[in-house]
Amino acid sequence: MKHNEQLTEKVFESVSAVLPITAIVLILSITIAPMDTTTLTMFIFGAILLILGMGLFSLGAELSMTPLGEGIGIQMSKSKRKLYVLLACFILGIIITIAEPDLQVLAQQVSSIPNMVLILTVAVGVGIFLLIAQLRMLLKIPLTYVFVFFYAIIFILAFLTSDNMVPVSFDSGGVTTGPITVPFIMALGVGMASIRSDKNSSTDSFGLVGICSIGPILSVLLLGFLYRSEDASYSMAKISDLHSTADIAREFITALPHYAYEVGIAVLPIAAIFLLFQLMFRRFHTRQLIKMVSGFIFTYLGLVLFLTGVNVGFMPAGQFIGASIAGSAYKWLLIPIGMVIGYFIVKAEPAVQVLERQVEDVTNGAITKKSIGLALSFGIALSVGLAMLRILTGLNIMWFLIPGYLVALIMTFFVPQIFTGIAFDSGGVASGPMTATFLLPLAMGACEAVGGNIMTDAFGIVAMVAMTPLFTIQLMGLISNVKKHVETKRLQVQLSELEDTILYFD
Repeated sequence: MKHNEQLTEKVFESVSAVLPITAIVLILSITIAPMDTTTLTMFIFGAILLILGMGLFSLGAELSMTPLGEGIGIQMSKSKRKLYVLLACFILGIIITIAEPDLQVLAQQVSSIPNMVLILTVAVGVGIFLLIAQLRMLLKIPLTYVFVFFYAIIFILAFLTSDNMVPVSFDSGGVTTGPITVPFIMALGVGMASIRSDKNSSTDSFGLVGICSIGPILSVLLLGFLYRSEDASYSMAKISDLHSTADIAREFITALPHYAYEVGIAVLPIAAIFLLFQLMFRRFHTRQLIKMVSGFIFTYLGLVLFLTGVNVGFMPAGQFIGASIAGSAYKWLLIPIGMVIGYFIVKAEPAVQVLERQVEDVTNGAITKKSIGLALSFGIALSVGLAMLRILTGLNIMWFLIPGYLVALIMTFFVPQIFTGIAFDSGGVASGPMTATFLLPLAMGACEAVGGNIMTDAFGIVAMVAMTPLFTIQLMGLISNVKKHVETKRLQVQLSELEDTILYFD
């Protein structure tokens, strides 16, 4: 009965997250981007699956991924054999990255690099940087130093590699931290920091996803030196010629087994880690085990419905809207429309809700879900607006990434470290399946309509989405710091006045 109530609550949250973007598409379809009935109906079917999938996934992640990640993190922190802990981090990073469905999609698009070579290289990159994240916590190295050091290396390599590989490499950093990896890695960080009592324990709960996002960027940039990138490509979504709602429903039903298999491959390694962990440490009692098993089932069903909905229903709609607006006399409307879509679409990312809840829990409500949600929405609105500007003008992505990351990295020296960790985690969380299946096709449709290069102009939208939360969330931390400083000064003045009053009467 309790699960039914929780599921109802999650589905209502999903409705409030998906409804705005659905309304925007419907308004566009009857105004400046008239949409054929087939594409619009597929979008509506997709939105329904999206709502159900998000609800099931959110409940499943809460019941299974979060306690498993925290449990493994706590056990690692207790272990005296730190070398084994680092090795475990490396192996975990590889396993959960290979399991990420979005990585398979990325590998198929970069035709110049064999699929398995790209997948394994990216997975090893994540494994190495999960190890580095743990090492950072053990050695108590500030997050700022880690980000400044590795992003300096990234931008040096970016200048030396092919232009085609730069957007793909930055996009890979967002793609690999998807709905499977994010809840697990975030909970792992919380677990690692939870048994400590020092002042940095809550700060170190965040930053793992942000550090792990560096691995894929570096590894793909390095691959750019080994493989020719001129023939890198991306396939446009095909809009089927369907004649009835029964045909449309059949399209979704036909796609279900494919995504059921993909998600099964993704969830299976996590389930195997859970089984092995339980056999070794007997951490969870019978009632918890039942909850977690049901959580894995909810996570699986939720992701199957979610990915079917967004890939079959949302991808053609995004591509159509982008092409329609860019091909019209009002192509500059792409920028404000893209910003509005970006503002609302981030709320429909499944891992965003996990991040918001985790931040509120770890900080005991000091940083609210609402404030994180607003900072993310403004950040993604800015990133999509800039991405549309790039498509219309053909500006090189480095003109945006260099100043963007420079500002974000400078800010790390002036904001509380917990906001830095949350900000860099948010970059990976925000660039999830909704970005890959709606925003990227939107950019691709627009890019094709204006005659741009899809690989260099459209692909970078994922990189832009991963970048802007770094400074919008840190800006929130900066404002919080200033407010705290002003409040401290005010209290000091009041205390001084009170002391003067007491001395006067004495």
